[in-house]
Amino acid sequence: RGSVGDMQRYVEFLNATNFNRADLEKVETWWVERVLSFFAGKPMILRFDLAKSMRAAIRDLMGQAEKRQSATPGSTIVGTVLQHLVGAKLSLILPNPPVMHGASVADDVSGRDGDFVFEDVAIHVTTAPSEALIRKCKRNLDHSVKPIIITTYRKVSVAEELADLQGIADRLDIFDGEQFLAGNIYELGKFAISGRRTTAETLIASYNEIIDKCETDPSLRIEFAK
Repeated sequence: RGSVGDMQRYVEFLNATNFNRADLEKVETWWVERVLSFFAGKPMILRFDLAKSMRAAIRDLMGQAEKRQSATPGSTIVGTVLQHLVGAKLSLILPNPPVMHGASVADDVSGRDGDFVFEDVAIHVTTAPSEALIRKCKRNLDHSVKPIIITTYRKVSVAEELADLQGIADRLDIFDGEQFLAGNIYELGKFAISGRRTTAETLIASYNEIIDKCETDPSLRIEFAK
């Protein structure tokens, strides 16, 4: 809307350059890529709706990440968002939060026991629990480090089954990421409406700081909508 004049001038420009059909197809492709890039660069939104549960709000946010990931084959948007939301939560509740890393930085490369390590705890954030991760948790236990897995609600049962096969099911804590985050918002907000809203806003602000520091994709940022 409001761009008809721009469109007309652009068509006049194309006509003046005597583009053939093959060239026009390239032009169309270029503009489609620009449009996709524009919308991909828009932040995701956490909607604070009193009519819905806090867990539903987080699930909606993760659903937005899933849609973006499905439109970009090979990307790990969901895992990145989940990891940095967990990091943001830890930065709110710990006086000395663990060092934050980019989601693409592997534990082995950085020498970490997990995505977040503090005291005797190693937190592993994943959207796809695997045998390799469970073996890593087993190594944590062998070195007197308490492993925790945080994953999506759909993958909790997968992680539990893998842990059972490795014989460490009763030594490993596995949490649904949505519940892990929603519970924190209720607790820090002291179960009050205003407290939940303030905590959710603070969580998102902390998350965006981590994105700005550790990632290069601005579309990973989240907007808070009241």
